[in-house]
Amino acid sequence: MAVVLDLLNRDPRANAGNPKAEVKPELRHPEKQKRPENPILRKPDWIRVKAPGSPKWAETQKIVKAEKLVTVCEEAGCPNIGECWEKKHATFMIMGDTCTRACAFCNVKTGVPEALDAHEPRKVADAVAKLGLEHVVITSVDRDDLKDGGAEHFARVIRAIREASPGTTIEILTPDFLRKPGALEVVVAAKPDVFNHNLETVPGKYLKVRPGARYFHSLRLLQQVKELDPTIFTKSGIMVGLGEERNEVLQLMDDLRSAEVDFITIGQYLAPSRKHHEVVRFVTPDEFKSFETIAYVKGFLMVSSTPLTRSSHHAGEDFAKLRAARAAKLGD
Repeated sequence: MAVVLDLLNRDPRANAGNPKAEVKPELRHPEKQKRPENPILRKPDWIRVKAPGSPKWAETQKIVKAEKLVTVCEEAGCPNIGECWEKKHATFMIMGDTCTRACAFCNVKTGVPEALDAHEPRKVADAVAKLGLEHVVITSVDRDDLKDGGAEHFARVIRAIREASPGTTIEILTPDFLRKPGALEVVVAAKPDVFNHNLETVPGKYLKVRPGARYFHSLRLLQQVKELDPTIFTKSGIMVGLGEERNEVLQLMDDLRSAEVDFITIGQYLAPSRKHHEVVRFVTPDEFKSFETIAYVKGFLMVSSTPLTRSSHHAGEDFAKLRAARAAKLGD
């Protein structure tokens, strides 16, 4: 799908000298503007989060803003931002705030990205050091405009963090590097501790939910990480409530285990707006618990399955459990 941006009206300088000219607000999702509005279901009692605003939250925000960094916590409208930032946990989103894809579920801005910031690896590393993070999560927008999809930039960020904070463990949540030969090898060679790539939904929903991606390519990407470096933990997550069937979720679990994925996260989909994919239903806490039980039986080392589970939620604590689970398994 071609996305045309009105760059002239977006830039205030275009109307310089014309006091009557109206500057149009920037559209985060221009490709969704002509879509029909979906109904918004009332959230059940189990979807409740703490509002941000504590002193520690403000301190985290100050550090992020001082380094002029982007976080997925803000851009994706994560419901857990209050809890995480109070603990000085933030997921840094590199390579800008504009994505070249247009997934139906995502709140990250879509359009034509700016050039990469060559100083970003150092800025992220400085922020990690200032926050004193024991575990950090680095994610990114999709950058289909770049020859390597941003793989070398990911590697530079990892290396910068290692240099500035040698004791910090690093988890990355990457795009799929679709049609970017050699990109995955560059990222894996930088040796992150956890390689996360989300399948997001079951294969039958890809055409509507994630049209720019390919289910089996994403699955193969995760499998290749293990082939390239078996010591790296692999992780993937999905949303439920998009209209998928239970048996489709169970089959997806089997697919991930066939790719030797260690950790699965399952959370409730929450629509960012009426223009995004609708919430078909709210999955109950009991159903999430059932998914957790089944996933452990299928052989995952670590499972997080709750309504408010997100890829980076409790990532540090979960990494410690993941490492302990591997050690226990090897001990057997």
